[in-house]
Amino acid sequence: MTAHLVSRLDRALARVCHSCPVCRSARRRQKGLAFWLVNKVERRLCPFCRAYERVNGRRAHERADGRLP
Repeated sequence: MTAHLVSRLDRALARVCHSCPVCRSARRRQKGLAFWLVNKVERRLCPFCRAYERVNGRRAHERADGRLP
């Protein structure tokens, strides 16, 4: 696996995803419309979700604390 350099822009975009109400709901609840939207659609389209994945090493809908749903 190659190491990716994380730029300042990536970090700024990831902060937007971190505070996004849809992504926050998906991370917290792990079900529902917000979870489906972030899991299926935004991961491909949203630059904030993609930056979040590059910076944090996990997808925008995955729990930050490591707990299972």
